[in-house]
Amino acid sequence: MKKGFIVIIDDEEDILDLVEYNLQKAGYETEGFLNTANVEKILEEESVDLLIVDRNLPGVEGSLFVKKLRDKGMQTPVIFLTAKTDDKDRLEGFERGADDYVTKPFNVDELIMRIGAILKRTNPASQDIVEFRDIRINQLSKEIRVENEIVSLTRLEYRLLLEFIKNKNVVLSRDYLLETVWKDESSFQEKTVNVAIKRLKEKIDPYNTKDYIKSVRGEGYKVC
Repeated sequence: MKKGFIVIIDDEEDILDLVEYNLQKAGYETEGFLNTANVEKILEEESVDLLIVDRNLPGVEGSLFVKKLRDKGMQTPVIFLTAKTDDKDRLEGFERGADDYVTKPFNVDELIMRIGAILKRTNPASQDIVEFRDIRINQLSKEIRVENEIVSLTRLEYRLLLEFIKNKNVVLSRDYLLETVWKDESSFQEKTVNVAIKRLKEKIDPYNTKDYIKSVRGEGYKVC
């Protein structure tokens, strides 16, 4: 299960790769950028939980870029990960929209702890409500709504849909689904997954017009 979607902007490719690798290992979904060119587009199209931004970026100073996003109404939390270490730089970073300020060189484990603390503080209800397109799942009440209409699912179908939505845009193999949803892959066959997904699709998309769950030949399924 992914903990959140984090966008990292850093023009040093080795640092970008290091941060992405460790965050993915810690359970986060990431998207890395060497500049700010396509960042606003992904913020519009995806549900981003956190931005990690270097201040020394090509074409624009990172904190000014964040300030521009804040002026447009962006609420996404931001950590500056930067070589600018002076007190005045820190103050400037917070004034321009930072939620935290981490200086280079940095400890990866500490960065991950700071990320967890910010996400817990800024989005405490995120674990209760899970959404994908017009599907909304309340994990406390176990209520599933499609186009705001309540849909009745079995416990297995509920767990299956939740696993897909928590891992949107990720291909989930049948073996992975058997292990995480059915819990014991040795007791079932791949055909079991196919049948369950077919029934789930019939309930959340009875007219077969929305194509929520796509089959990826030879690999598994994904929602996107």
